[in-house]
Amino acid sequence: MPPAENLRSAIRDVADFPKPGIIFKDITPILANGALFHDSISLLCDTAGSTRIDKVVGIDARGFIFAAAVADRLGAGFIPVRKKGKLPWNTRGLSYTLEYGENVVEIHEDAVHPGEKILLVDDLLATGGTAAAAIQLLDGLDAEIVAVSFLIELGFLNGREKLGDHRIESLIHYAD
Repeated sequence: MPPAENLRSAIRDVADFPKPGIIFKDITPILANGALFHDSISLLCDTAGSTRIDKVVGIDARGFIFAAAVADRLGAGFIPVRKKGKLPWNTRGLSYTLEYGENVVEIHEDAVHPGEKILLVDDLLATGGTAAAAIQLLDGLDAEIVAVSFLIELGFLNGREKLGDHRIESLIHYAD
């Protein structure tokens, strides 16, 4: 079985989480299995192609797990995009709409320098609000986003449409 199919088969559906009507894609079985976690990081690293990445940006909170490991493997720095009030220094922030609420994400204003090559990583692309906010923050810092990479994409929520003309990579795609 190809690595992405192994990953897909390990994902657990949890009904009515975090609220009724939502089927949550639980990635903890991937994290708990060393071989599957290794494969997920390798596949996410591959989304950078042959481009030398300066920094990998991870989105709060599960995106940190993948992005930090990808950064280590690529020999790049790791930058967190966090929920409002979680970063200790001067930040830039942006509010966005979730599929079940609103939120604000922030990045340190000196986290990325103009022209640095960035791989943005998160565990899940759903409606695209969080990733779009992270992209806007990075664009505001004049970063060069090489790719926006996800472990899972829920294609039926059309989140990709909010991400502009950036190259989007998803290891696992759910059409419905």
